[in-house]
Amino acid sequence: MKDYFNCGSIRPDRSDQTLKYEIRSISELVEKILPHFESYPMLSSKQKEFKVFAEICCEMHQAKHLTPEGFGHIVELANSLNAGGKKKYLRTGIQSIVCT
Repeated sequence: MKDYFNCGSIRPDRSDQTLKYEIRSISELVEKILPHFESYPMLSSKQKEFKVFAEICCEMHQAKHLTPEGFGHIVELANSLNAGGKKKYLRTGIQSIVCT
């Protein structure tokens, strides 16, 4: 995958003894990964999650995360991906951090 997309890195995950492929660059995600999955959409329920992920990436690429309003919206989108998860962030908590 690293060679195919020409970006990202592969790192060992010692917790489950696997290798992880990760891309930390928003620009590379927007310019290389998102177009691939727009051209070749997933044929599962993951496609809906991809659309939310793509929106988050695009908003961050446009630097919307640098404003309290934009950051709050991105947090809401992220929470919608994992509505019942352990890492759910409350908008009021995030706003108090951003506005301090």
